[in-house]
Amino acid sequence: MGERVVGYVRKGERKSRKYARDLRKDMTETEHKLWSYLRRKNLDGYRFRRQHIIGPFIADFVCVAEKLIIEVDGATHGEDNEIAYDARRTEFLETQGWKIIRYGNEEIYKNIDDVLDDIYAHLKGLKV
Repeated sequence: MGERVVGYVRKGERKSRKYARDLRKDMTETEHKLWSYLRRKNLDGYRFRRQHIIGPFIADFVCVAEKLIIEVDGATHGEDNEIAYDARRTEFLETQGWKIIRYGNEEIYKNIDDVLDDIYAHLKGLKV
């Protein structure tokens, strides 16, 4: 399988919906694990979408009602070019009124309860 470019859709790209759909079908194991807790309003009734298009980007998980984005960061997110890309992406999304929280793969696997508590705190406005 070739390298997967995640999270960016070119402006005006007609294929963005298909690309987001493909990403939903090809989620990582970590994304599957987190999605199993977020789906079907399992987190106090909050509804989440996965691989949701916002402007030129695709966010991993989104609660539209609270304008909250949850990003799952794999090993490549520690590389300099990915850090710079994530910073630009975050800046754009924040100017659109979105709040972004990030969790690493290991954090989700080892501390899913803490991750869910943290997400819940952000949803309830207990964390800024």
